[in-house]
Amino acid sequence: MYDALSTLTPATLDRATLWLGRGGLRPTRQRQTLAALLIGDGGHRHVTAESLFAATRDAGEKVSLATVYNTLKAFCDAGLLNEVSVDGARSYFDTRMDEHPHFFWEDTAELTDAPSEGLQITGLPLAPDGTEVSRVDVVIRIRRRT
Repeated sequence: MYDALSTLTPATLDRATLWLGRGGLRPTRQRQTLAALLIGDGGHRHVTAESLFAATRDAGEKVSLATVYNTLKAFCDAGLLNEVSVDGARSYFDTRMDEHPHFFWEDTAELTDAPSEGLQITGLPLAPDGTEVSRVDVVIRIRRRT
């Protein structure tokens, strides 16, 4: 369902340490492990906390699900990840930081990047007084025809 997550090697851990530094985060062992699984191979991916938690187990690492949730939030707060909410109960974490739309595949619960060519967003409502629009997320829900 998800892209294969990176494996833990000295090279992926080094990449993770540099990535954490860009966000001003201290490279604890657990942060390094989660970061290496997310971005260690340099690829972009969309994960849920549960899929990242499963990847840590598959890699033989001991990290609690609560730690995964807290660490993903810290990565978002540090500007290293974007959280994409597809409904009130499901969030995905995106390692690709530029603004781009997504497809949410209803039949597989997978989030993938959608092409942005031709996408135009016009006529946004004015933000309430004292606020500004920080980001517009576009999630296009799709399903395979039966």
